[in-house]
Amino acid sequence: MSRPQAVPTVQIDNDRVIVTEWRFAPGAETGWHRHGHDYVVVPTTNGELLLETPEGPRTAPLVAGRSYTRQVGVEHNVINNTDHEVVFIEIELR
Repeated sequence: MSRPQAVPTVQIDNDRVIVTEWRFAPGAETGWHRHGHDYVVVPTTNGELLLETPEGPRTAPLVAGRSYTRQVGVEHNVINNTDHEVVFIEIELR
């Protein structure tokens, strides 16, 4: 299935952090990727993500302002599983 691509906008990229705003139209995806750094996600909208992972699909709720963290090595494809735009800030720690 062909999906629209999520839109990343890098806001900061220095020797300590990479800060990226991610905008997902309904049904948009990141494509499969592996995280090379520990990271923090700060949702700016509510929504639900569908995560395609090597272990199988799972859903993850997004709550505006409720941050979460993941460790280096996470592999997944992230898909907006809602009928509205979903936005979050990703902060990668170098």
